[in-house]
Amino acid sequence: MSDPVTLGVLFLILAVILSTADSPRPFWQRFYHYVPATLLCYFLPSLLNTFGWVDADNTALYPIVSRVLLPASLVLFTLSVDFKAFRRLGRKSMLMFAASAVSIMLGGPLAVWLIALLAPELVGGQGPDAVWRGLATLAGTWIGGGANQTALKEVFQPSSNLFSAIVTVDVFISNLWLGVLLYGTGQATTIDRWLRADASAVEEVKDRVRHQVEAIRRIPSSTDLMVILAIGFGATAVAHALAGVIAPYVDQHSPLLSQFSLNAPFFWIVGLATAIGIGLSFTKARNLEGAGASKVATVFLYLMIATIGLKMNILAIADHPGLILVGLVWMLFHVLLMIGFSRLIRAPYFFLAVGSQACIGGPATAPIIAAAFHPVLAPVGVLMSILGYAVGTYMGYVCGILMQLVSP
Repeated sequence: MSDPVTLGVLFLILAVILSTADSPRPFWQRFYHYVPATLLCYFLPSLLNTFGWVDADNTALYPIVSRVLLPASLVLFTLSVDFKAFRRLGRKSMLMFAASAVSIMLGGPLAVWLIALLAPELVGGQGPDAVWRGLATLAGTWIGGGANQTALKEVFQPSSNLFSAIVTVDVFISNLWLGVLLYGTGQATTIDRWLRADASAVEEVKDRVRHQVEAIRRIPSSTDLMVILAIGFGATAVAHALAGVIAPYVDQHSPLLSQFSLNAPFFWIVGLATAIGIGLSFTKARNLEGAGASKVATVFLYLMIATIGLKMNILAIADHPGLILVGLVWMLFHVLLMIGFSRLIRAPYFFLAVGSQACIGGPATAPIIAAAFHPVLAPVGVLMSILGYAVGTYMGYVCGILMQLVSP
């Protein structure tokens, strides 16, 4: 299936899902009460890859969407940022991010140790084929992002075959967890009750921004829509242009900053796009929210969710069952620690989900999870995921050394 055909199919899938989700018919209301529309927008496209109708490895859709539509959506989402409201979210968001990063750093060695007790051949190997070397790169991307993974690949030097297998594990496990988190967004109230959490701060932010939007809401004209698109894509162009200068400069002249993965262009693209959007929120451009700026951004975001789903192959577990098992044990430790810590500090599911995805998925998916609760919350996911870039290489390195120590 060619990219133009795939794009058309994705839009048809999204249109059917969102149309039925808004249907007043009792059947659809009951169905979407238990199955969030966002989850279907992610899961159904994965079937295209699973059954071989789309070659996810060769499609150009994901690079375009992640590099163009994602930063544009972040600009439009942040046009209406209310910093006074966001400050009310408090310190629990940072505590949940810290718990997420620590649980991944410790979960890797624990998973290797447990599997070594039962089936040491699954986590053994010698030289470049030592499994712990590949898993160390997985720690980098699960705490930070692709730049951190690349840095740790250079440090630990896993073989090409092992690294390719680890990439499969990363895609399968992280996307599986993303699907679970998306499902949970539809059950957030029930989960918060079980966590004994107070989600009033999150609700206050949503209500405050919603009231501000209602005060300036208007029927958008074609000029409004063109200006919205111009701001979104114009800011994205500026972010790309600046990232193309800053990232190579950091790589060549600032080794210390490179250690924090600040030589990664994607980091600067996302960070600068968000900064531009925040800057515009102090100007009259924020009134474009009344003409539907966040709705345009939401369309971009849904397409992002669909293209991420397109990378998922449900049958990939059969290719690397041993490494998949290690990844599942690792992820289970992360999930259990996040749930336990969330109950301990009574943090709402929003902080659990965004804190987890800020590490596991990074800037590409953390805003998606945040926006699944409400579009105005997308910037929270961006800000938390940027922290992962800063600590990913160091915590991933420690994780790799610990896995080496417990490997058979």
